[in-house]
Amino acid sequence: MTTTPVSQSGVYTNTYTDLPISKEATTSRVLVNNDVLRHVMFTMDAGQVLTEHTSTRAVIINILEGRFRFTINGKDNEVVPGDVIYLAPNDPHAVEALEPSRMSLTLVVV
Repeated sequence: MTTTPVSQSGVYTNTYTDLPISKEATTSRVLVNNDVLRHVMFTMDAGQVLTEHTSTRAVIINILEGRFRFTINGKDNEVVPGDVIYLAPNDPHAVEALEPSRMSLTLVVV
């Protein structure tokens, strides 16, 4: 995985074109990655699931397109474009795309 120096600014264009929502698939692309944070674009077709897992990092998720069900600490939350989710480190969570969807995640070392 390529590392983006913390001291180097960058502009990432055409992210929707370069990472289309693929039929019956979950896809992701790391846009920024360094010792402080990682920023990832995810696409998920309807019905795709990320089973329950945790992250040692704090996570901020922006819903960009579609509709998701996020289960956080056993509680279901339906989210749509414009919604933002904060996950504390080590909180168990799962994701299901309820329709073709796109989100971005920023994982921060705490």
